[in-house]
Amino acid sequence: MSVIKSDDYARRIEILDDFEQAGISWLWATDAEGRLVYLSEKAAENLNKPIGDLLATSLTSLFENDPDNPDEKSDRPFKYHLSKRSKINDLVVRRVPQTLGKDDRPTWWLISGHPKFDDSGNFRGYRGNAKDVSVEYQQKLEDLRLAEFDSLTGLANRHRMDSRLTGMLGAFQATNRSCAIMMLDLDRFKQVNDTMGHAAGDELLQQVAKRMREIIGDSGEIGRLGGDEFQVILPDMDDRGKLGELAEKIVQLVSKPYPIDDKSATIGTSIGIAISPYDGVEKDELVRSSDLALYAAKNSGRGQYRFYSANLKNEEDERRVLVEDLRDALANDQVELHYQPVVRTDDHMVVGFEALMRWVHPERGGVSPSVFIPIAEELNLINQLGEWALRRACRDAMQWPKSVRIAVNVSAVQFANSGFPEIVMNALASSGLDPSRLELELTESVFMGDSEAVDNTFKILKELGVRLALDDFGTGYSSLSYLRSAPFDKIKVDKSFVDSCTQKDKNSAKIIAAIVSLSDALGMETTVEGVEAFDQYKVVCSKGARYIQGWIYSKALRLEEIEEKMGSGEFRIEPDGPELYRPDRRTVFRRIGAIHEDHRYEVVMRDLSKSGARFEGMVGVPVGTNLVLDLGAGQLVICTVSRSNGSVLAVEFETPLVSDGAGGLCTRHRVSPYDLCVAGMPLTALPPGNYPMKQDASSPVSKPKFLQVVVGGS
Repeated sequence: MSVIKSDDYARRIEILDDFEQAGISWLWATDAEGRLVYLSEKAAENLNKPIGDLLATSLTSLFENDPDNPDEKSDRPFKYHLSKRSKINDLVVRRVPQTLGKDDRPTWWLISGHPKFDDSGNFRGYRGNAKDVSVEYQQKLEDLRLAEFDSLTGLANRHRMDSRLTGMLGAFQATNRSCAIMMLDLDRFKQVNDTMGHAAGDELLQQVAKRMREIIGDSGEIGRLGGDEFQVILPDMDDRGKLGELAEKIVQLVSKPYPIDDKSATIGTSIGIAISPYDGVEKDELVRSSDLALYAAKNSGRGQYRFYSANLKNEEDERRVLVEDLRDALANDQVELHYQPVVRTDDHMVVGFEALMRWVHPERGGVSPSVFIPIAEELNLINQLGEWALRRACRDAMQWPKSVRIAVNVSAVQFANSGFPEIVMNALASSGLDPSRLELELTESVFMGDSEAVDNTFKILKELGVRLALDDFGTGYSSLSYLRSAPFDKIKVDKSFVDSCTQKDKNSAKIIAAIVSLSDALGMETTVEGVEAFDQYKVVCSKGARYIQGWIYSKALRLEEIEEKMGSGEFRIEPDGPELYRPDRRTVFRRIGAIHEDHRYEVVMRDLSKSGARFEGMVGVPVGTNLVLDLGAGQLVICTVSRSNGSVLAVEFETPLVSDGAGGLCTRHRVSPYDLCVAGMPLTALPPGNYPMKQDASSPVSKPKFLQVVVGGS
């Protein structure tokens, strides 16, 4: 029998050695403290370490659960099993990254094991087997990545974003947490594809994704939904001030030119923002709200952000009608040109006019160029519209003194048209205008596309003798390189610098001075746009501005108004305007609620600014009274009465309002619709969802302290 047992033992050892040498699986064992006491030689080779260095090493110091494993998101199971001495079945673990040498590759093992106890029930350690599954596991991760991530940019795809948003909203709803989403698409991306090719378009999308990651970081998840459409999920964010700042940062960085091979492409982006639970509780409703906000941002001139509001619901249908109306307007000559004077500050003489398109809709009234120009570009009507404007402006300018120039805006789409120089020649020839009196205003976007074609167009235009002006200077990123390469005669300082030039905490005044000095050094003229008040006027003049275009001199005028004012042939305008620029005060007519203690008064707001408001509808309210204004949609503003005159009250806000991205103002935070329902507040609109109602609607209330009066008007 002893011989048979010895043979069995030897055979068992032989089979075990063959098994280990075959590499089908490796064996391992630990002591009661979890330290390795045995490991197959092939396993040590796989770890690229001598067995002697591995024995007595804690198994958990070598391997851990992979946080990227789609089947297990926690690192607890491996450590938990070992600490609880439970059985381990086919668990994928990864080599602890810190143990990898410079020549080691990331490694994943499929590991199994069972606890070993002696006859007295004392734990002796683990016995188990393992094998390398790195190739299979990495392929699994790659398959998952392809299923959930965009192959071009590496961002999450639509499927992953939908799944993430659905899960997040469901979890957040139970705890009344907020979640914001931004919907973005790229402006003028199609033009990059059309002029530079699809390979350039793909390269641009990759660069956009990289910039988005730099901005968002770990604060949210970014996805590419397809084409040039992106989405950002931002959990636990409802501060519209911070969201607006983030959106502005995205707009600015995405609009920075993109180097592609030896060329440069310039695009932009528009952003729509919606916040749960205020703008939607379910995924579809929240996405719909962000889509409507994006649509509104694009229709407002692009390169902007918009927050969702209930009045956006009809804008999509209205735009369809507007598109058809624009076609009719062009066919029936309803679009006209008005002319804003450019004035020399030394003697207040008009030295030129900028031609500005105006469309007065028979039912809608004036339609902003920032609305209908993008529509004209999308409908491929911009070349027709631009040629008409150029011809009309040249013809009208022939009625003015020869010393007065005419400036005409040229879109990037027009400039990219190979026939554009010929259109300019024909306009000059048919009108008889001296080419030196025509000034073409261009923005940095004309430099997008074929640089050779752009240079050739510049050369032809200069040979014609027309003047070239770089508009919106200072709002882009590569203006200095454009000045070096393009033959501009004038720089126009953007209105955004003028708006803040009187604020001490801004550098706008210094920037204006720097632009004027740069222009002088290059032998160019400088025109400062958007001066409206005398405090601005004094600043820009002190910084060397010699030409101003702004309301302090005149708004855009009709041709007949100019002819009437010209009189003897010269046109002189004295500056006239408010002493101080007030950018945030807006005249409004809006019915809101004013809450005092447990009473709500219906009032009419007349003026609104970031720091306060004026409204009427309450009598007998003393100065110093604390109120809460209900601006609608959960916007509650704590304020104090600063002036009281009959039924007219002026209040100062405890927390200033912020921009809504559309030229309006809104509160940073909103009260959750859940809380509003519980409080019994009157609501004009709520996102779809089930809300708890106020538990005790019959609670007694005190008598109102103030008299409410009915306010009319429109």
